[in-house]
Amino acid sequence: MNVLIIEDEKPAARRLNRMLVDLGIEANQMLHSVEESIHWFQNNEHPDLIFLDIQLSDGLSFEIFEHVTISSAIIFTTAYDEYAIKAFEVNALDYLLKPVEVDRLKDAINKVKAELIEPV
Repeated sequence: MNVLIIEDEKPAARRLNRMLVDLGIEANQMLHSVEESIHWFQNNEHPDLIFLDIQLSDGLSFEIFEHVTISSAIIFTTAYDEYAIKAFEVNALDYLLKPVEVDRLKDAINKVKAELIEPV
């Protein structure tokens, strides 16, 4: 699974990636701002899954969706619960509150795997 983490707090990004590695998944790329993310999406193949923080150093991650169309599965990871409805409006598959718990992370990944696997 091709995974991208967008998180402005580098320790939080590394912690999430360590948790994913423990589950047999590793992020291929980590981005840290709205501007960097927009540029990256415009110039790279989109991943299967994005872990997306809401409050980034240069704005809200929802601004990314104003500039690029993203078809990847999205799991929001944030300390703020007030953005949950807006997250699902951009087709998020899950919304994890920080600090992310391993069991919730497993459940979210299982949702993504079920979504990505087409029935035979």
